[in-house]
Amino acid sequence: MLKNFCGPDNWQRVLLSKKAEKAYISSMVILVGASASGKTEVARLLERRYGIKKATTTTSRLPRVGEKDGVDYFFVSREAFERLIADNRLIEHAIYNGNYYGCGKDQAAENRSVVLDPNGLVHFLSLGDKGIVTFYLTAEEATRAARMRGRGDRKEDIEKRLQNDRVEFAPGKIHSTDFTIKTDGRSIEDITDKVYGLYMEELKKRGLK
Repeated sequence: MLKNFCGPDNWQRVLLSKKAEKAYISSMVILVGASASGKTEVARLLERRYGIKKATTTTSRLPRVGEKDGVDYFFVSREAFERLIADNRLIEHAIYNGNYYGCGKDQAAENRSVVLDPNGLVHFLSLGDKGIVTFYLTAEEATRAARMRGRGDRKEDIEKRLQNDRVEFAPGKIHSTDFTIKTDGRSIEDITDKVYGLYMEELKKRGLK
């Protein structure tokens, strides 16, 4: 098991061996983007509209207003998360702002989507699986701040996320993705349709559909 410590905000990325993980990865939509870029909403709509189920991330943080256990995240205690690590039940995991986040091996399957941070993207790409199609969703900071205010985030939380995103999503820090989609001024339905269309086209090009 390899450990990589990175970033100023107490990130800890634990990488499992490629051999161990290969059996758990199939064709998947990988969505990466800063806070309020639209990635989570797109993942939800991909499931409702196209049957591409969203992989549910496990976290040790407390639920936000409106979040549902088993839908938005699997919310567990810190101790329970550490048992998942000890039992080798996660593909990857990280500590962010003092809370654990991770993707369970049971969440990676055919025709699923997963929302990742930049480090998680690097980790999944290191598997070399041609069934993984990656998308980077972008939006101007002002757009993202307005979206966070619209969903009721606290002012101090918004500023903290924006500051973190300036570091984590700085130019040159994002690994190349298959597609980049600017989400400013576009509906979630439009973005989701675009993601799905590009995903299917790419799988066909790779001989997977």
